[in-house]
Amino acid sequence: MSYLGLIGLFGLIGITGLLNKVHPNQSGSSIRILGLLGFLGLAGFWVPTLSPCGAFGAFGIWNHQNLTISRLSYLGFLGTTGIIQTAIFYL
Repeated sequence: MSYLGLIGLFGLIGITGLLNKVHPNQSGSSIRILGLLGFLGLAGFWVPTLSPCGAFGAFGIWNHQNLTISRLSYLGFLGTTGIIQTAIFYL
């Protein structure tokens, strides 16, 4: 259970969408802002159950033109473990 906080580090993968620019004509370029949700995992220092929610930042690269980078966005679904963990903790 103590290692669930490391799941939030996958959210920092979304920052690659900000660093590796896509072609301006490709749709979904504004979705790259979701990469900043990776920093939500840093809230785990204060609220431990929010650390896995940082994985939602990986959704920022779901529509990237590079297929390898685009496939990494599936790691964003691991953020649901943070929602479940937070619900169990507070209920």
